[in-house]
Amino acid sequence: MYWRLSGFYFFYFASIGTLIPYWGLYLKSEGYSAQQIAFVFAVIMGTKIIAPNIWGWIADRMGQRMRIIRIASFLSVFAFLGVFISLDYSWLLFVMMIFSFFWNANLPQFEAVTLSYLGKDTHRYSAIRLWGSWGFVLLVIVLGIVFESYGVEYFPVIFSILLIGIWACSFLVSDKRNVSSKSENIDLMSVLRQPHVIAFLLICLLLQASHGPYYAFYSIYLEQNQYSRSLIGELWALGVIAEIIIFMVMHKLLPRWGVRRLLAISLLLTGIRWLMIGHFVDSLLMLIIAQCLHAASFGVFHAVAIHLIHRFFPGSVQGRGQALYSSLSFGAGGALGALYSGYSWDGLGSEMTFNIAALIAFIGLGLTVIFMKSGKLNSSD
Repeated sequence: MYWRLSGFYFFYFASIGTLIPYWGLYLKSEGYSAQQIAFVFAVIMGTKIIAPNIWGWIADRMGQRMRIIRIASFLSVFAFLGVFISLDYSWLLFVMMIFSFFWNANLPQFEAVTLSYLGKDTHRYSAIRLWGSWGFVLLVIVLGIVFESYGVEYFPVIFSILLIGIWACSFLVSDKRNVSSKSENIDLMSVLRQPHVIAFLLICLLLQASHGPYYAFYSIYLEQNQYSRSLIGELWALGVIAEIIIFMVMHKLLPRWGVRRLLAISLLLTGIRWLMIGHFVDSLLMLIIAQCLHAASFGVFHAVAIHLIHRFFPGSVQGRGQALYSSLSFGAGGALGALYSGYSWDGLGSEMTFNIAALIAFIGLGLTVIFMKSGKLNSSD
């Protein structure tokens, strides 16, 4: 089952390794403005506010997560084919809204399936998830070379093939039947009323919002500063390789350092990362160091977040817990990040936009320090 689970992650994050670094470049080549590109990304992120919760509720009620994933992944393929019909801006927004509504249903429910297979060994999650990172690395490097040599106009075809790969892999995994336990019948609102849960979800939103300029404009930013597309792809890949390395050791770091310290460290290094990118774009060395910090800004934070979501939302609310994490962080946080970066990029400039991103990360750090002092989490968790 290890390889079947890993295969789904590989194709899913290979699609992200195609979409996030190169979708903006493709749209720019089609003549879209910075605000228009940012709004397209905001639509993709914004559907995560609603879609994962709808699909999570359905999956928790049906108890058939993989069936939901198969249906949603097929419909995401069908919806994305709309980009071959027209690239009119209004039509594109409509297509991306429908596509992402189904595409965003997949990962939260698959996370719940993976964790159900792991049982009490949730610290082993990173060993499976790292294959998603390898998928990201492979595509971002290869496509950087391909797009530099042949142009970015082949993006829609390549992305469609990867979406078909996700759908195919969904047939390799079946639902894990869990035995009933006293944790099965849990009221979701009783979980959400807990202050430490609210604080944690807000921290997730802020962390992801700080990534807004990076996801929407990093490739464009580097290309404007005379970096080649192949080098841009290699820098994206470097960040994810750092993420892979941290995933490989997270099962040791979590018991040793504890979730509270790891959260604080990841947010501190995230803020530093955005300052480095914003102020030292002319230095390849500084960009390399900043990309290595992706291990903290995504790798450490995401592994800790999945660990905590699994703990905070057990039993019958597991699917909705994963959906809430996705919708509030990657959804609301991602949409907020795309929107503010789109307006500030042209209005205030790239340097100030990354300053704003760093400030948001440091606000999250401040909340984390308060969260840590609450005593709701043991350092050994």
